[in-house]
Amino acid sequence: MTDIAAPSRPSAGSQPESASAGRDGRFVDGYLLYLLARASSVASAEFHEQVRARGVPVAVWRILASLKGTGEGLTVGDLAKSCLANQPAISKTVDKLVAKGLVERQTDAEDRRRVWVRLTPAGEAHVDELILDAKAHQARLVEAIGEGETETLRRALLRLIERAGPGAPAADFDGFSGK
Repeated sequence: MTDIAAPSRPSAGSQPESASAGRDGRFVDGYLLYLLARASSVASAEFHEQVRARGVPVAVWRILASLKGTGEGLTVGDLAKSCLANQPAISKTVDKLVAKGLVERQTDAEDRRRVWVRLTPAGEAHVDELILDAKAHQARLVEAIGEGETETLRRALLRLIERAGPGAPAADFDGFSGK
């Protein structure tokens, strides 16, 4: 049997080398994945209320925003990854958006199993209004932490996402709650 050494503790009066211990001793107070999930939840809550107040479900916002600027669109699978949702749920929501004339589906000319989803002109106009609200909300967040720290955080998050690789499951985006 292997003896597992107890982790060393900082001496009295010294600060822990890592924030992972948390200031009050709770593990999650310094656990990076929890902090990412919590920050996302807190930062998104106000904006999601604005979106819902406009009568737009958050899943619809995520689909429309993900399609903005893609030109040819995204496949349903890529859209599911981008929206942090499972493919069947995205597919059902896309069906509703097609019926409303906000998106359209087009079968890939080279692979008929692949279906592209893209914004219609009505979808572009609809998402553009929501994006103005999103940018205003983001500006308030940036103001709270500053331009420099925001850019540092953005670059760090992009590196973290890149390191996870293209095969990383998007639906388990926070690594903490599994949601």
